[in-house]
This record gives sequence, structure tokens and C-alpha cells, in this order.
Amino acid sequence: MNHPAFASNHVAVVTGAASGIGLAAAKRFVGLGMNVVLADLPGERLDKAARETAAISPHGPDSVAAVPTDVSSIDSLTALEKAAVERFGRVHVLMNNAGIPGSSMFGSQDAWEKVFAVNLWGVINGSRIFAPAMIAHGQTGLIINTGSKQGITTPPGDSAYNVTKAGVKAFTEALQHELRNTPDCAISAHLLIPGFVYTGLTANGSTEKPEAAWTSQETVDFMMQSLEGGDFYILCPDNDVARPTDEKRILWAAGDIVENRPPLSRWHPDYADTFKAFLAKERPRIS
Repeated sequence: MNHPAFASNHVAVVTGAASGIGLAAAKRFVGLGMNVVLADLPGERLDKAARETAAISPHGPDSVAAVPTDVSSIDSLTALEKAAVERFGRVHVLMNNAGIPGSSMFGSQDAWEKVFAVNLWGVINGSRIFAPAMIAHGQTGLIINTGSKQGITTPPGDSAYNVTKAGVKAFTEALQHELRNTPDCAISAHLLIPGFVYTGLTANGSTEKPEAAWTSQETVDFMMQSLEGGDFYILCPDNDVARPTDEKRILWAAGDIVENRPPLSRWHPDYADTFKAFLAKERPRIS
């Protein structure tokens, strides 16, 4: 059984919907009989995604709309909200999914500002623009923000991406706290934390899915199961890393602070053996 927000004729808005996880989510939602708004940058990718999504709608093509949107622009997100409501009415599911790769530590200022505008401000502004009306209509709904494990364990490399996804985590936690303490609010927020997923963002030009990666469809399947169970942190495994390993990596990252280790000690040569032993040790479960 799906979460009640995914009822037939309810309305879902998905950003970053022209490909990857966003497109897989849009198709899953429309297959449930929802009206779906696909938001992404204008062009053939968005138009094609909308056609593919409309083709599987049990209610026909009128249940799908493509709205060209630049999530880095608050005016564009405001226009998206207006277009969704004018076309279909009350919004029940908002999936802030749009994202781009980041930049190295000393990469260009433009690259840093762009990844912040899309990955972080796109989520913050999208949530703040849509949430008030979603709360006001009084029906059950969801705000799903796509984060990343890199926003939790912050591995070396793509510094800008890591910082933005860490911000998405902190914002979504604060959003859910706000929603659950708002009287008569039937909207909840959730943090999607994908594993290794084969998408345009991760393919790096490859046309063949790596064996270790999940597909976007598998990720959305896991998301739907987790939402049905009421999970806030939707921590997705993949074909290479199971949940127990993810849990230990996350605990180790937090332990850098508690144990006063060097930052990112998981990648520090002086801690390589200690981390390996930590991974091998069975973690006691909290009852």
C-alpha cells in the first residue's frame, strides 16, 4: 500500500524530472493515477520526458504537464507553483530533486555559485514557495528533498556538491521539525539519500550501467517503500554497499568530532587500519 499522498488524481510536482531519479519518480507517480508536473530546464529532454510520462498515464495525456523551470531562480520556482495550481489544483507531493555536479575546492567562483543556486537554494526556495499552500489545503502531502550520502560522510573531491547536500540535510531536518509542530499540518518532509545510481549525473559519458549501481527505478521503488513506512531518512543501498556499511561510515564520520580525530579521517593514512577494523566489527543495535 502506498502513502496516502499518492492517491489517484492527487497532484505531484517533480523538479529535475527530465531524466534520472526525477523522471523515474514522475513515471511512478503518474502510474498511480496522479496528475504530474515535470519541471526541468526547457528543451527536448523535458518535452521527451513529458511525452514518455503521459504515455503511461491511466488518465491520458491531460494528466501530465511539462513546465520549463530553472530552480536556481526564485521567480521561476514561483511561476512553477502558480502553473501547477492553475493546471491541476492543490499540490500533494513536491519532490525537490534537481541537482548538478559541484566543483573542486579551488574551482571557479561561478561553478560554486551555480551548484549552490541549484542544489541548495533550489531545495530551500522550492520548499518555502510550495509548503504554505500545501499546509493550508489540509490534505495529506509530502515534500521529498533529494540529498546525498556525500552530504553526510563528505568524501574528498567534490567539495561544493558535498557542502550543498549537507545543507539539504540540515534544511530538510529543520523543515520536518517545523511541519510536525505546525497545528493541523498534514504535510511531512523526507530526505532521500540515494546510493550509487546510474543517471546522467553519475554516468560520466558511459552508456552502460556499472554493476555496482542501482537504476533510478530501483531507487524510486525503495523510496516508495520507505515513505509507506513513514521514514524520514530514506537511506538507499545499492549493488555494492549494503545498509550496515553505510551506517558504519556515517557513524565513523560523526566519530571524527566525538573522538577528536582529524577531519575526513576515513581517508587519512594514519587511520586506515583503525577504520578497516571498525568496518569489520559488528555494530551493536539500539533497541
